[in-house]
Amino acid sequence: MRGSAHLAIGLITGVAVAGLVRGIPFSLPGIALAGFSALAPDLDHPESRLSQRLGFVQGYVRWAFGAAALGLAAYAYFMLRPGPDQRLSYVAALAFGLLGIGLQGGSARKLALLFTGLGTVLAGLYAQFLWLSLLGTFISLAPFTSHRTWTHTLWATAFWTYIGYLANQALGWHGVAYYAGAGYASHLLADSLTKSGVRWLMPLTDFSFKIPVLSTGTKTGNVLEAAICLGYGLLVLGLVIGRVGF
Repeated sequence: MRGSAHLAIGLITGVAVAGLVRGIPFSLPGIALAGFSALAPDLDHPESRLSQRLGFVQGYVRWAFGAAALGLAAYAYFMLRPGPDQRLSYVAALAFGLLGIGLQGGSARKLALLFTGLGTVLAGLYAQFLWLSLLGTFISLAPFTSHRTWTHTLWATAFWTYIGYLANQALGWHGVAYYAGAGYASHLLADSLTKSGVRWLMPLTDFSFKIPVLSTGTKTGNVLEAAICLGYGLLVLGLVIGRVGF
């Protein structure tokens, strides 16, 4: 299922949580969090919407390696005397330069997300927010997994919900775990409607849970995605209005 459909389903799920779960306040940030969470499982996919957004430093990764190469070469030339140490520094500079040249597409994206995630981990450690460090850990590791494997499991959903729970405890924002967990789970449920399905219980079993009604990337599949989003939205809207009593 396309990222736009996942985002729409996640936002609708956020509305459902806000309007139907007793004791959860209606919150636009909460609905936005559900939408963000619905995109999170696809951080393992190089073309996913969230992967590209969080990998915003991708364009600078190669420049960083190039700068490191030049810095090492300059250090070796101006600060070291001719000899083994200088030659070793030149070799290291050459290695960094070759890495920068070789980093294309997926490799640069993975490193960019790794740097983004590690930065988030450090920010969490500095602020003493465990939830922020766990979020950074997820962002760092997800790009290095195969698509629809570890991030598309019941355990990943529980982990993401736990991050929301910790954020709720730290920030006092009631309902974070509900918005985060429901949004994340909506992604897996939506992908279960595709022909590939989802291995919810991996690694306990490789069985793929699916109701194969969608063929992602086809015109028919795109129409069905839009219809599912519209139908789901109308259903949630009707339930919320019925509960509010308009």
